[in-house]
Amino acid sequence: MSEDVHHAPGGAAHGSLRDYLIGFFLSVVLTAIPFWLVMARPLDAGPTAALIVGFAVVQIVVHMIYFLHMNARSEGGWTMIALIFTLIVVAIALSGSMWVMHHLDTNMMPRGHDASSLP
Repeated sequence: MSEDVHHAPGGAAHGSLRDYLIGFFLSVVLTAIPFWLVMARPLDAGPTAALIVGFAVVQIVVHMIYFLHMNARSEGGWTMIALIFTLIVVAIALSGSMWVMHHLDTNMMPRGHDASSLP
């Protein structure tokens, strides 16, 4: 962030107009490129999906830096600790959900039959 960061009465950092405009421009670009990838279909589905996920991750970082003003120094590092904890909880929830769905598929779906022929 730029050097002209303003602080609210509670000590929270607020970005400058320049920071917000940079964040807005990056957000628009990081949304327009995946939109173009889906609409123009220059690549196969697999690489397109991987690129969209990559752009989504970059956009999350842009939002955290330019709009949420998160960094390792803000609020004594507590916002970064909260972010890390949130990422761990999300990873556990996603991996647990995938594990449950895999085992449901393995143990509940009949083998040797086409799923579309089920009643």
